[in-house]
Amino acid sequence: MDEWDEGETSTTTSTIALTSQTSSEGTQGDSWNTGIGDFGRGRGGRGRRGGFKSSFSSDGDENGNDGGGYNNTGGDRGGFRGRGRGRGFGRTDRSEFNGDGDEERENGFRGGSRGGRGSRGGGFRQGGDNDPEKKDAVDGDRPKVTYVPPTLPDDEDSIFSHYESGINFDKYDDIMVDVSGSNPPQAIMTFDEAALCESLRKNVNKSGYVKPTPVQKHGIPIISAGRDLMACAQTGSGKTAAFLLPILQQLMADGVAASSFSELQEPEAIIVAPTRELINQIYLEARKFAFGTCVRPVVVYGGVSTGHQIRDILRGCNVLCGTPGRLLDMIGRGKVGLSKLRYLVLDEADRMLDMGFEPDMRRLVGFPEMPSKENRQTLMFSATYPEDIQRMAADFLKTDYLFLAVGVVGGACSDVEQTFIQVTKFSKREQLLDFLKTTGTERTMVFVETKRQADFIATYLCQEKVLTTSIHGDREQREREQALADFRSGKCPVLVATSVAARGLDIQDVQHVVNFDLPNNIDEYVHRIGRTGRCGNTGKAVSFYDPEADGQLARSLVTILSKAQQEVPSWLEESAFSGPGATGFNPSRKGFASTDSRMGGSFQDNGTRSQPAAQTAADDEEWE
Repeated sequence: MDEWDEGETSTTTSTIALTSQTSSEGTQGDSWNTGIGDFGRGRGGRGRRGGFKSSFSSDGDENGNDGGGYNNTGGDRGGFRGRGRGRGFGRTDRSEFNGDGDEERENGFRGGSRGGRGSRGGGFRQGGDNDPEKKDAVDGDRPKVTYVPPTLPDDEDSIFSHYESGINFDKYDDIMVDVSGSNPPQAIMTFDEAALCESLRKNVNKSGYVKPTPVQKHGIPIISAGRDLMACAQTGSGKTAAFLLPILQQLMADGVAASSFSELQEPEAIIVAPTRELINQIYLEARKFAFGTCVRPVVVYGGVSTGHQIRDILRGCNVLCGTPGRLLDMIGRGKVGLSKLRYLVLDEADRMLDMGFEPDMRRLVGFPEMPSKENRQTLMFSATYPEDIQRMAADFLKTDYLFLAVGVVGGACSDVEQTFIQVTKFSKREQLLDFLKTTGTERTMVFVETKRQADFIATYLCQEKVLTTSIHGDREQREREQALADFRSGKCPVLVATSVAARGLDIQDVQHVVNFDLPNNIDEYVHRIGRTGRCGNTGKAVSFYDPEADGQLARSLVTILSKAQQEVPSWLEESAFSGPGATGFNPSRKGFASTDSRMGGSFQDNGTRSQPAAQTAADDEEWE
């Protein structure tokens, strides 16, 4: 056995499998079979055949305490072993993150905006240790993670598979673009102007890329010029390629090549994202663009055998994609060095710098080997950028960083048709079922607020013979991957998800997003509905609005609808104007929803020009 396998542990809790049919590898034990209620046969809890087990309270209680370690070990599959340790806020093992501290919080304390409900032990996360070896001293009874993902296909057809851009793709040329900061480089209009090397250019063509999107037109030359960047662009607008292409181009131009002759791999680029699914998606894009070259990307994230990932790193690593916890673990184990790092990328940067992940990011840049911000290039991308996060981001960026805003940043994509249905708490299930009966086999993502609710709604839909699967932070990694595979393939056209799936996931042909539970902040709403209407395609978002629970969102929702030029229901507008703090509320105010905090206000009010993307480089010569 490899030395690194000895101490390998998992914070992943075995939960039910909600896919309509079990995978070829099998979901855990007597999980919910064939989607129609043959569930709950395991030991433990108060589960009974045909009933819903109360042991799904692994979210924790309403006061933020852990509901107990429902850890499945050995033959206890299908049931839960409630140990009831009552970890509360005192623990720093980040149990909410399910996999060495690398997971998106679904119910916990998120940057001060979502405190209270179901925060499991990881609470305020002011410190703590990501090292699984050290956590083992406290949670030695947790099962070792042995899951190894299936080998990825290496044929070109699989690597370069993509879906076509939609009917509104050309509308991207009319999107408003702002660049603030000193001496920004001129935007490019075509990929030919990016001066990509032959291998990279061929891979771009094989990927179906015809012309760059606005964030690519501006982001690629900014990064190629060696500038730090904070980029805001609406969901589905091509941010991943905007940072991957210039990074890979520079590495290839410099003759960087992966080597398997070192026990310490020193990547030239590190990319960090908050969820496993998103970082794996970024890795697949990097693998596609680097195909046939000497540059080798690797991905690490929780829920997967650490030994397997270390062996993959040691085969050579130039671009390391990772979630925070597992990435820090690999550095701590001495398998990854930072002395050669040239690029640090934070995707979903606002999430990476809120109170959930900020300590991890400061720990990462605080390693002695990490080049200072003056000696590395730091790039941040997201669709939403609150001002407090921007101010914090300045700690990681050079003082002359550029701020790129594309479209109604922080606003919803106009290709998504937004509809609101006024409901009561107890009428939601029937409303959801009625809606899904009209969508047939069209892919639909249903967002709920808690993991327990995700299980409950998925069960309900399965019982009503709606082919449904689910994804949330308490499902094992193989179950999460199987759920996404079933959803992508259309085997299960309905995916019930928590916020773990709200950011970044790019799934083909998602026609509908349903907010069964509205989130309690508007940024999360924007990210959720951005799972549809991507790459110029159109989509629909339906949200259930409960006046008693969602009243605090009314004004923000009216603003989002107005900026996206969508119809605002009269009852929602009335709620927004009659609510507290409505004085001076002007939902039709023009401008960018996220602006450079250094400007002290809207770009238009401070002299920085706003122009359609297609015109910016050609007409704005004074930027040169």
